Amino acid sequence: MAKTIQAIRGMNDCLPNETPLWQWVETQIRNVLAGYGYAEVRMPIVESTPLFARAIGEVTDVVEKEMFTFEDRDNESLTLRPEGTAGCVRAGIERGLLYNQEQRLWYMGPMFRYERPQKGRYRQFHQAGVEIFGIANPEIDAELIILTARLWKALGIADHVSLQLNSIGSPEARRNYRQALVDFLQSHLEVLDEDCKRRLHTNPLRILDSKNEAVQEVLNHAPKLHDYLDQDSREHFARLCALLEEMGISYQVNQKLVRGLDYYNKTVFEWVTTALGAQGTVCGGGRYDGLVEQLGGHATPGVGFAMGLERLVLLVQEVNPNISLPAAVDIYVVYSGEGTTRAAFRLAEKLRSELPHLRIQTHCSGGNFKKQFKRADKSGAKYALVIGESEAQNDQALIKNLLQGGEQQSLPTDDIVGYFRDSF
Repeated sequence: MAKTIQAIRGMNDCLPNETPLWQWVETQIRNVLAGYGYAEVRMPIVESTPLFARAIGEVTDVVEKEMFTFEDRDNESLTLRPEGTAGCVRAGIERGLLYNQEQRLWYMGPMFRYERPQKGRYRQFHQAGVEIFGIANPEIDAELIILTARLWKALGIADHVSLQLNSIGSPEARRNYRQALVDFLQSHLEVLDEDCKRRLHTNPLRILDSKNEAVQEVLNHAPKLHDYLDQDSREHFARLCALLEEMGISYQVNQKLVRGLDYYNKTVFEWVTTALGAQGTVCGGGRYDGLVEQLGGHATPGVGFAMGLERLVLLVQEVNPNISLPAAVDIYVVYSGEGTTRAAFRLAEKLRSELPHLRIQTHCSGGNFKKQFKRADKSGAKYALVIGESEAQNDQALIKNLLQGGEQQSLPTDDIVGYFRDSF
């Protein structure tokens, strides 16, 4: 026997018993985004490697350690996308969507990072993201956060997430703060772990969100980022906070929140939860006003967020274990005997044409009625449509309610569409 081929580590299958919840979550996301007038964009999963090195930052963990990079047959370096913003900006520049325009875009799909797989975090994972271009004021930052708050309500998780908010200012403000932070940490080298010591010379602001408790204790006495903010960033952040308060959105200012990618400026935010154990990020984003120009486009303000769908699905499962999902099948058509196949198929197709919102499954694998009804019960269908020889000859069908003690009645096929239109 040939050796069984297994899935690649960290790249998981989503099985039929799992996909209904995924589809429901994705539908809520699409509905909320449509309600705010956002348009979908779909980008390739493979991009030129320099795109991510230039956008994300060459000394970030993503670029240094986590990207799936390979050479194609023309010796060009390609990378499976580790996040969506860089590809969305590339598409916007290349397709002429950004210059002197406003765009409110969203996307959904797989991303790839080579890291240690764990619950809710895989090497192939899925994200939904939003990117807005051409609007520089804090009103659009507020709309993004208000939009996500509405989504949490739609998903039933609003009581289990909280908002952390910060401003990291302009690049110049961060350079000034960076030097002050490095000077402070140089006098506490004995506390820093090896990862923090490495970052001290490459990306010291990332030390602020170190998981090392001893490092965090030292950081409590470090210079504060907000003491170094430029005036424009201060005013932007104050207006954003005021708008959120006016809209009843609770938040916590976290001056250690910097996000892990180099392209952010001014606003950064994360929605976090403790419902899955240790605090985890459900959604994160912020403003990236210099990224379009950095990637070769005209200077264009930008802001966006991304959320990991695996963690979002886990959170919905955890806090809404009895969530009501649509059945995979509404009506199961069973038939047996001379002339019944044609009658069953014609009736099933008529129902699909007249009632396209219903899920109708036709039994095609033969067997007696007992076997077919077992399949009907297993499908979760509310009704079975039964066609035997008598029904086929008389242009009728038997309707059996599988959820209410098997109640059944016989109707002419012309009346069945009306019956199910009233029943669903």
